[in-house]
Amino acid sequence: MKPLPVSICIPVKNEAVNLPACLAALSDFDEVVVVDSGSTDDTVKLAQEAGATVLSFEWNGQFPKKRNWALRNHAFKHPWVLFLDADERMNDGFVAELREVLAGTSHVGFWISFTNWFMGAPLHHGDVFHKLALLKVGAGEYERFPEDAWSKLDMEVHEHPVLQGSTGELKTRLEHQDYRGLKSYLGKHNEYSSWEANRYVWLETAGPDAWAALNGRQRFKYRALDRWWLAWLYWAVSLWLKKGFLDGRNGFRFAQMKRRYFQEIRLKIQEIRRTGNPA
Repeated sequence: MKPLPVSICIPVKNEAVNLPACLAALSDFDEVVVVDSGSTDDTVKLAQEAGATVLSFEWNGQFPKKRNWALRNHAFKHPWVLFLDADERMNDGFVAELREVLAGTSHVGFWISFTNWFMGAPLHHGDVFHKLALLKVGAGEYERFPEDAWSKLDMEVHEHPVLQGSTGELKTRLEHQDYRGLKSYLGKHNEYSSWEANRYVWLETAGPDAWAALNGRQRFKYRALDRWWLAWLYWAVSLWLKKGFLDGRNGFRFAQMKRRYFQEIRLKIQEIRRTGNPA
């Protein structure tokens, strides 16, 4: 069968627990690029043993981060690049949809949805995680923020690609399953909530162009991040309107964690305003 016109790019750091399962599901792709930023575990060894191309990235705290750096410095074999995280899993249905959709599309990017796993079980309901992760090479890159003074994250997490052209949405979900457990989940979201709080404070004085670059959901979120009710609104919409309760006790636990996440962002915003220091 003709190879898919898609290169896979996986930005990593210390992902030896998750990476093997991610790579094992990519047999339909003939270019897999792993961008590593100083892993101290077996991440690089595992990637090389699986036949992936490994690029070494050293972040100096400034732009670009890993995904943009790869777009600027690696000559991808195919016209499309799909950015995966090490805890995301490919499946046959997604591959089949890619073959069908990419053959005649006029879009330059596609949004992808994920079935999120939490505490060892899949969540089939609630607020579905999705991101713009498949894009045509040369159509654009991930948005840039003047975050040199406050960001400690060496890869694009909440940044979205800014593309010159239209985008579509793929129907088949991928799996988002982190094998490192709740301790890792809480640690990552502590980093993410600091990033969100710092970005919110920056947006307050960034001017209209920064707001214009946001999509509708982002604009709503950043206008409301310092409001007490946002965390409870997300909890209610995810758990009840989007039927997260159908996932049972785990659905309630996940909604509780997301409510806590938004509450932490609000507290960090308040701390930044009082102290003048980044979160």
